[in-house]
Amino acid sequence: MPLLDRNLQRILKVALSIEHNPVARYLTEHHAPVHEELVTSPKVWSIICPRPDHWHVMAGPIVSRGQLVGAVGCTRDRSMPAFDTQNLADLSGICLHLSIWAATVRSLPQSFKTDSAKPTLRERLTARELQIVELVALGRTNAEIGTELWITENSVKQALKRMFRKLEVSSRAEMVAQLMQLRVGAIA
Repeated sequence: MPLLDRNLQRILKVALSIEHNPVARYLTEHHAPVHEELVTSPKVWSIICPRPDHWHVMAGPIVSRGQLVGAVGCTRDRSMPAFDTQNLADLSGICLHLSIWAATVRSLPQSFKTDSAKPTLRERLTARELQIVELVALGRTNAEIGTELWITENSVKQALKRMFRKLEVSSRAEMVAQLMQLRVGAIA
């Protein structure tokens, strides 16, 4: 094995291990976003990760069912400012969305056990209702949906009530989750 490959393996072994890397250890133990200045000094960090493009690092957890299933990492080089609390808050939001997505994807196999007596989403909703679901999934408000579909805001509200009953859900998020399950099922 060439010397460069051995050095890279040694650096990665140290940089990614929870024993040697305080950022990885904090992330693993706390399941919370962290940047290097919260857990170590700049001098110690430069020893752990001597790469100039990783002078500043920030990592956030992707959690599903209470387990760390992944992480999101961001790096900055020496010439850029260190990560701050606003960066951590932004990363926290991203990680929350990814964690929800991971939990949804992990639960899909159970939810795809089809009950032949229960019609699919496409069979339960009209074409107009499917349009509304798509717009809800895009984050549109009732007023925006009404404008886009040329119907009143009240018509959108009434359609959503009907759709909630048909789909046996109580929120827009649950309704969109069913739409996502349908899409993933179509891909699988």
